[in-house]
Amino acid sequence: MSNDRASARLSDKPIPAGERLIVALDTASVDAAKALVMQLGDSVCFYKLGLELFMAGGYWEFVDWLAARGKKVFVDLKFFDVPATVGAAVRQLRGRNVAFVTVHGNQAILEAAAANKGDVQVLGVTVLTSLDAGDMADLGFDCEVRALVVSRARRALEAGCDGVISSGLEAPELRDELGARLMVVVPGIRPVENKPADDQKRTVDVEEAFRRGADHIVVGRPIRAADDPKAAAGAIQQRIAALFAA
Repeated sequence: MSNDRASARLSDKPIPAGERLIVALDTASVDAAKALVMQLGDSVCFYKLGLELFMAGGYWEFVDWLAARGKKVFVDLKFFDVPATVGAAVRQLRGRNVAFVTVHGNQAILEAAAANKGDVQVLGVTVLTSLDAGDMADLGFDCEVRALVVSRARRALEAGCDGVISSGLEAPELRDELGARLMVVVPGIRPVENKPADDQKRTVDVEEAFRRGADHIVVGRPIRAADDPKAAAGAIQQRIAALFAA
């Protein structure tokens, strides 16, 4: 990728550099999540809360706990049901200090979510970063991953969603095809070389994700499993700040 092309894809949305990193709180309990948040302190201000934490109990009280400390919250529950149910679920998030919510499904589901979002930004799920071409074939998709990601992103935008979850590998196509209107949130970030046992298959590093068009990145394991999580988060924040200051 040329420097000019990479610069053109660098996000120009008015997002503070410190909010471009979203840390995934994939812990077994709310207590463990709180301990990590306290450990990370002011190095992180945006957190993703997924299914494991939801099943642990105390999820919504934890959302309020984070909001009381000035943190932004990404509810990653991938709502997928009949449109009326998804719309009602998204409506329940209004006024809960939730910044993002993920929704999976067809056009009618995405439209129902968008129609009920209020102050919440709806992100459509494209293709999970744990899936590769072989997995997609197993699921019955007779197309390239990139083509499916762009197709789903275009539908999400047409439905009124604010953005999508996408691997950084497909982010350039999203920017080239759909421009800057779409919010692109990229999980599967690996600041260093990916380990063979890792369940994330379509990964990129910090700078590559943003140069390819990401607005936010989601990082979990590389921070949680670090010997010093705060130092690991701080190092990523420094890399982001340097990239957007250049």
